[in-house]
Amino acid sequence: MTRLLLSTLSAFLWLTGAALADGTGRISAPEAYAAAKQGSVVLVDVRQPEEGRQTGLADGAHLIPMRHPEGGAGFMRDLLALTKGDKDAPIALVCRTGSRSAAVAKALRESGFTHVLDVSEGMAGSSAGPGWLKRELPLVRCPVC
Repeated sequence: MTRLLLSTLSAFLWLTGAALADGTGRISAPEAYAAAKQGSVVLVDVRQPEEGRQTGLADGAHLIPMRHPEGGAGFMRDLLALTKGDKDAPIALVCRTGSRSAAVAKALRESGFTHVLDVSEGMAGSSAGPGWLKRELPLVRCPVC
């Protein structure tokens, strides 16, 4: 297990080093989990609360729905609160299959965020990978869903 964690962490550091250099990139679910647990990335789930209620949230993730009840301003306020106002803070976004997280990542980069990563395999999996659920990565019950 330690060897796997070190390997995953090493891959994460290599990947994010390349990805963060230009502010774009993707990160796998295991890399996002390791980084969130280490505190080197803010993991944000952009799904709706009912989706979090159905599957649980990725362990270490903060739920900020893409379709925020207060619109884009509410989403941005909540995200900036998580990053303490730091638009250079590393952020990894996850959704069900990577579509919404990719759209939010693009919008955040256009809004001046510099270190945005997309967990493109999502929770349920996509062509980018099997996803958080099939990888059997840890989940937590959504506290606000």
